[in-house]
Amino acid sequence: VGSHAGVSIGEDGPSQMALEDLAMMRAVYGSTVLYPSDANQTAQLVAQMAEHNGIVYMRTTREKTPILYSPDEVFTIGGSKVIHQSEKDEVTVVAAGITLHESLKAYEQLKSQGITIRVIDAYSVKPIDSETLFTAAEEAGNKILTVEDHWPEGGLGEAVLEAFSERDGAQSEIVKLAVQSLPGSGTPAELLEDAGISAHHIVQAVHAL
Repeated sequence: VGSHAGVSIGEDGPSQMALEDLAMMRAVYGSTVLYPSDANQTAQLVAQMAEHNGIVYMRTTREKTPILYSPDEVFTIGGSKVIHQSEKDEVTVVAAGITLHESLKAYEQLKSQGITIRVIDAYSVKPIDSETLFTAAEEAGNKILTVEDHWPEGGLGEAVLEAFSERDGAQSEIVKLAVQSLPGSGTPAELLEDAGISAHHIVQAVHAL
């Protein structure tokens, strides 16, 4: 289990921010990589880790986050959760951990503007839930936006791109939001905004798509 991941840890600054951990652990042969978004999901997935064969890595979030799931919600390795969906979805936003919470803020902002997005909690980064991603693409205009508190290389966005590279049929437009430059020190909200992965940037990216 790795905590203090990403720019969202805030004031400790870049020497403390793991921004390549998902890539490192995805590259391990036969590994499983999990990234929960709230306390109840974390507890459920830790129990699954204990039962699972092979190397399992969980990335946790330092920031206080709202509870999204009930204690009896079921999560599976290789699964995901679709938090918001409708027949009018125009873009699918795929996130996990801290950026899922930013995506949910963006959902509310976009909804107030008359734009609906599908929001997927990709808590299992490896193996990723390809079928849910493909269904979302087909139903929401083949436009996918991934958002992660991680370098662009090797993380959630690349896991999604890899899944679509193996898909037959319609081509999807996929845009990645990730940390592109060395962060500084500041509040979590300031650093998420500066890194281009805040709710504000998600709204802008959806409009661009």
